[in-house]
Amino acid sequence: MAGDPYEALGLTKSATDAEIKKAYRRIAKSDHPDLNPDPAATARFKAASAAYDLLKDPEQRRRFDAGEIDAQGQERPQRRAWRDHAEAAGNPYARSYGFESDPDLSDVFSDLFGRRGFGGFGRGGAEDPRNFHVRGQDYRFSLEVDFLTAAKGGKTRISLPEGGDLEVAIPKGTRDGQTIRLKGKGGQGLGQGGPGDAYLTISVAPHPDFRREGDDILLTLPISLDEAVLGGKVAALTIDGPVNLTIPKGATTGQKLRLRGRGINGGDQQVELKIVMPPKVDDDLARFFQEWRKNHPYDPRAGMKMGGK
Repeated sequence: MAGDPYEALGLTKSATDAEIKKAYRRIAKSDHPDLNPDPAATARFKAASAAYDLLKDPEQRRRFDAGEIDAQGQERPQRRAWRDHAEAAGNPYARSYGFESDPDLSDVFSDLFGRRGFGGFGRGGAEDPRNFHVRGQDYRFSLEVDFLTAAKGGKTRISLPEGGDLEVAIPKGTRDGQTIRLKGKGGQGLGQGGPGDAYLTISVAPHPDFRREGDDILLTLPISLDEAVLGGKVAALTIDGPVNLTIPKGATTGQKLRLRGRGINGGDQQVELKIVMPPKVDDDLARFFQEWRKNHPYDPRAGMKMGGK
């Protein structure tokens, strides 16, 4: 505090009582030893505690402003070296930081640590600030999982801030953007405060073949020209492995077939057919269709309005 309690709180002598209390509350939230182990922060907190203990009392504040007492609350003619009275009873710089003698401090700290851990301040209860009961910090992670793990459920691992890792169960049917709560897997609490939670925001990586629509799985299935004409059974991928799918004769691109119950959580799999030509149209295929076209002409664009009319 360097002899100036106002400076220790970052204020001037014109500060109101409310401003003094607000300044002390702010410093306590950032520099209390149980929250910030930095020695410099501890020093700032001790100085602010002593300053608040002096200035919260209207009579002591008046006497200090009038020069009757010093920053330690001592009569100026009786000023002594700090070492002589640092631990003296009633001294605001005593190691207790003035907690025991000030019932109002329970109010100052209630919003910071919760009343459950500080209800005894000044009333014969918890006298040691180390008895603070503070819930642990919540952790938040962004986690990308592959499409099949999100659809079918599975396990993965995440690294924790304090070191080590944690196995995480991904529920079946997890959606992109969904948040999973891991109760008690956050930071450790202080005193009897329980641990925080961990929250995982899931990002589902795209799959080269599958797409998701609600609980349905969508798949575009390439079929050959002869499969489209003649029909038959072909292997179709599902999230649980390949199954045989019956292609009807005369199938066409865009036609959809349904596999019941092959989606997510009882959903279906929708299979959209796509006719794929052979890599090369050879002479045999060309001659066949030239002859076929002569005797079986048809117009797939019949009914379309040309020219926008």
